[in-house]
Amino acid sequence: MSKVFEDYFSELQADMVAICLEYVENEAEDIYIYCSYEPEMYVFDVFFKINNQYVFKHNLNDAVNSNSTIGKKALIYDTSEQRQEAVLDIGLENLEKIHEKCKEYGKEMPTEIKLHYNVKQNSLKGKYRYELVYSNDEELLPDDIFDFWFEEVKNAK
Repeated sequence: MSKVFEDYFSELQADMVAICLEYVENEAEDIYIYCSYEPEMYVFDVFFKINNQYVFKHNLNDAVNSNSTIGKKALIYDTSEQRQEAVLDIGLENLEKIHEKCKEYGKEMPTEIKLHYNVKQNSLKGKYRYELVYSNDEELLPDDIFDFWFEEVKNAK
């Protein structure tokens, strides 16, 4: 049986989730992945819900409480620049591969992908947009959109 576009699309999104899950050593409640592609610019970023707190990838240890442990040692996340960059690089590579598959299969590339992965339920939900989000705006940058989404999710709960 040969693969269809949806198989590739799902695999690449699952890989994005896997790399983010690995970054938090499987210790998160929710993972929120933001991807954007607007003419010749790819953006990938992620934030997490840990111990009922929403945190950016560089602030993971702000959500650690005294009960957080891996094995017997207290949990301290490695949020070094190298690890953050590795996650972003792999996420961007996957986003570029999604774009390649869209071209190959004659599908429209989403301008925005928002993925929400619920770790306990092992469920992934995605929202996709196809119109330009920030390219037509002189003020907005992809980071602004990501920050707005973070605040929206944080304030919705």
